[in-house]
Amino acid sequence: MGLAGLAGVAASGVVVARAERKRRQYTPDEIRDRLHQRVAEAADESDDISIAE
Repeated sequence: MGLAGLAGVAASGVVVARAERKRRQYTPDEIRDRLHQRVAEAADESDDISIAE
């Protein structure tokens, strides 16, 4: 497990660092807009589920 575990930890670190860099590029307005969009989509999905029942 020694080398394989070390490679897995390194790969995980790269993925986390890449996601963090991408996340930090958003402005507060972009984050707010994305959250509003997600809430609207969730509301639409819950309406669709209510109608189907």
